[in-house]
Amino acid sequence: MQTMPQYRFTPAHAVRRLAWILFAALLAATPAHSQTRDASRSNDALGAGDSVRVTVFQNPDLTTDARVSPRGTIVFPLVGEVELGGLTPAQAGNRIAEQLRRGGFMVKPQVAVSILEVRSRQVHVLGQLQRPGNYVLENTGARLTDILTLAGGISAAGADTVTVLTHRDGKAITREIDVPAIFRGVGGATTNIQMENGDTIFVERAPVFYIYGEVQRAGAYRLEPNMIVMQALALGGGLTLRATERGIGVHRRMPDGRFRKLEAKLTDPVQADDIVFVRESLF
Repeated sequence: MQTMPQYRFTPAHAVRRLAWILFAALLAATPAHSQTRDASRSNDALGAGDSVRVTVFQNPDLTTDARVSPRGTIVFPLVGEVELGGLTPAQAGNRIAEQLRRGGFMVKPQVAVSILEVRSRQVHVLGQLQRPGNYVLENTGARLTDILTLAGGISAAGADTVTVLTHRDGKAITREIDVPAIFRGVGGATTNIQMENGDTIFVERAPVFYIYGEVQRAGAYRLEPNMIVMQALALGGGLTLRATERGIGVHRRMPDGRFRKLEAKLTDPVQADDIVFVRESLF
């Protein structure tokens, strides 16, 4: 009686098998990701600047890559200029098929339109950022922090609070949003708002105060929340040997625009545009 050879499962076999499992999982995951991205674009309306690919079933010679013009049109073989602005890819395919049918070029054309590049949906980013400019919304789920990341983040001179101008339901809405609070989990999605085409993000210069007199490093400094005079002096390197704590004052801008001279204690709050000065000791 002939015996069957014994199969020996070695560590090398185990590694090889694991590699195949991971490779198969990667192959299975990649199309799913691609399909998800395509599905997210399938309901997007086409606009000026978008790049599309038009294919006609069983007519590869008609495959056309085109960019939607500012008038919302593309030029397609046989039928000429076709208006696609405001249509979804499926609607655009139906419109091209209808024109091919009306022109007598085909009896039952099957046309598919896919989006290659989105350029029509943009958010405007202005002010104190690393890379201000216009940024394309690749998908409809982009939020405020996503756009700030694309712009390189807020610069060192920028304020923590950003101004966001949005248009929702025909109404212009201006919101002041504390960006650090988003990362602390305060407000969640209500503050990390979803961005839409035409929205504008503006980052102002951070408020500053000034120090001069008998301090180590006179100059302008960023005003931090709830800052007091003692902290302001610390940023300036502290007092010199000739300074006196009894000679600390503040020049503060009043509502009428004029500056008023105030005596200050170390625990007094510092406001934007304050000029903190330290007098020299007389003795």
